[in-house]
Amino acid sequence: MNTESVPVVETRDAAKVYQLDGVEVRALDGVDLAVQPGESLAIMGPSGSGKSTLLGLLGGLDRPTSGQVLFGGRDVSRLSDDELAQVRNETIGFVFQSFQLLGRTAAVANVGLPLVYRGVGRSERRRLSVEALEAVGLGHRLDHRPAQLSGGEQQRVAIARALVTEPRMLLADEPTGNLDSRSGEEVLRLLRQLHEERGVAVVVVTHDPGVARRFGRVVIVRDGRLVPPDEAAGMVSASFGPLGAGEQP
Repeated sequence: MNTESVPVVETRDAAKVYQLDGVEVRALDGVDLAVQPGESLAIMGPSGSGKSTLLGLLGGLDRPTSGQVLFGGRDVSRLSDDELAQVRNETIGFVFQSFQLLGRTAAVANVGLPLVYRGVGRSERRRLSVEALEAVGLGHRLDHRPAQLSGGEQQRVAIARALVTEPRMLLADEPTGNLDSRSGEEVLRLLRQLHEERGVAVVVVTHDPGVARRFGRVVIVRDGRLVPPDEAAGMVSASFGPLGAGEQP
C-alpha cells in the first residue's frame, strides 16, 4: 500500500453518542473527513458544536460509537488500547492551548517525554530534543523551566515536543488561545514553516476565522455535522472577506 495516497486519518460516517442523565446526546452525527498527507487544515465551530469530540477521534483519544476512524487505513475498532496508543505515538504530535508542560522540568526534558515512551536512551533522547528545540528557535533555552519562559516560548516548547517523534500529523487545539496577538502570530508562522519544510500534515482546531483562513482548507462543525464546503467557505469570507492579493491561506 502506498502510504502517500492513504489519508493520515479518516472518519467515515462517524458518530459519537453520550448518555447524560439518561438523555442521549449525539455529539457527532455521521461525519466524513479525511486528512491527507502534508495537508494543512483548520476545524472551526462554536462551543458545543462537536469539534472537540471530532478532535478526540482524529487524535485517537476516543473511539466512535458507530462508523469508522482509520489511521493509515487501519480501523481503530480492530486495535487494542495498547495498539491504538502506539499508533498515536508514531503518527500524531499534539499541541494544546494550555501547553501541558511539566513545571519543574527543563524544556529539553519536556520535549523528550514522548521518546521516553518509545524507550529511547537518554543521550539519544537529549540529542533529538535539542534538535527539535533548535527547529523552533529555542536552542538557547534548553535548560529553562516553563516559569522562566514566555507564553509564546512555552507553546514553542510544546510544538517541539510534538515534533520530536517525527509524526505524520500535528494536531493543535486552539494553539494561540492563551497567547497575546504577537506571540500567536509567531506560533502560526512557525506551524506554517514546519508544514512547508517538513511536509507534516497540520490540523488546527480554532473558533477564530482569522486563524482558520491561514490554512489550506477550512471545515466547520455545527450541531455534530460538517457544514457543506461551499457554505463553510462563505461563512469564513463573510467574517473576514476573500483572500487579498498576495495573501497566503
